[in-house]
Amino acid sequence: MRRFLLFLLLCLLALCHARPYKPINVLDIMRDHDIMMQDTDDDDDEDENDDDNFIPDCPVACHCLLRVVQCSDFGWLSVPEQIPSETLMIDLQNNDITEIKEDDFKGMNKLYALFLVNNKISKIHPKAFRDLERLKLLYLSYNHITQIPANLPKNILELRIHDNMISKVQKEAFKGLKSLHVLEMSANPLTNNGIELGAFDDMEALYIRIAEARLTAIPKDLPSTITELHLDYNKIAKVEIEDFFRYKKLKRLGLGFNQIKSVENGSLASIPNVREIHLDNNKLKKVPPGLNSLKYLQVVYLHANSISSVGVNDFCPVRSSLKKTPFTGISLFSNPVKYWTIQPATFRCVSGHRGLQLGNNRRK
Repeated sequence: MRRFLLFLLLCLLALCHARPYKPINVLDIMRDHDIMMQDTDDDDDEDENDDDNFIPDCPVACHCLLRVVQCSDFGWLSVPEQIPSETLMIDLQNNDITEIKEDDFKGMNKLYALFLVNNKISKIHPKAFRDLERLKLLYLSYNHITQIPANLPKNILELRIHDNMISKVQKEAFKGLKSLHVLEMSANPLTNNGIELGAFDDMEALYIRIAEARLTAIPKDLPSTITELHLDYNKIAKVEIEDFFRYKKLKRLGLGFNQIKSVENGSLASIPNVREIHLDNNKLKKVPPGLNSLKYLQVVYLHANSISSVGVNDFCPVRSSLKKTPFTGISLFSNPVKYWTIQPATFRCVSGHRGLQLGNNRRK
């Protein structure tokens, strides 16, 4: 009985940790991406008064209007047949689809957005996306996918595949994705060994998030184009000097909620343009070296660590002219440092008192 109760408690804890599925607001997506303007350059679109925005043959039980096919929340077991080829957006979220077949989206060369979120998809045919040459948004989150789908459309802007079962990223998995802005693949059981060498070759991306995974070190083979990298809620133990050699364009770095005990001296010198660094909720015992050399750094989160002292030059350079932008946010609360022992000049390059968060210990 005690074992059963323990098992039940562990199951409840796992459910509490899992992020709840949040439905996509199709109207917001249409507005943000101006979906209805995506094919205004078509050669055959000569009649301004035609009824092109309406879809005459709508799949049974779906709602079709303005070239948007909404088939969400209907318990579909597969992609509905006869979706019109002129469709711009397909919403199939929150169904029971288990497989994407070869011809499910055949001939849909105008499709801009495809939402397959919160289904039971475990298999995607290698040729399933072959006709989607204009596809920009592909959302595959909250499914049972175990690997990156093959032959992804080359013009994708956003690929969201978080909350799946991906434990391995095969070589050249993202080959040719040179237009990618966002890659979100958090909450997968992905380890460093699961990322094959060359997995991100011939790929360009601006934003990558691999949070809530099983990484023990910062991946060193990500695209050199990234400006935002988020690796929160992993098991990273330290930051090494070679970790950021490829990521010189990085402007925002998220490493909160890891197990980082140390940041090797010189590690941050490789990202001279960084604006924001999150190192909160780790196991740091001192302020990471090199923060005072980052001319454009404005926000650094160091709260909930084990920092016991702060030096007068830990944040600000000796020569004030070397700091191009002042700090607007420094958090040091929930550390064992006695804030009244910190010299006032330590924060001489902070824009104002509101940009500083201390006060976690009281003088006894």
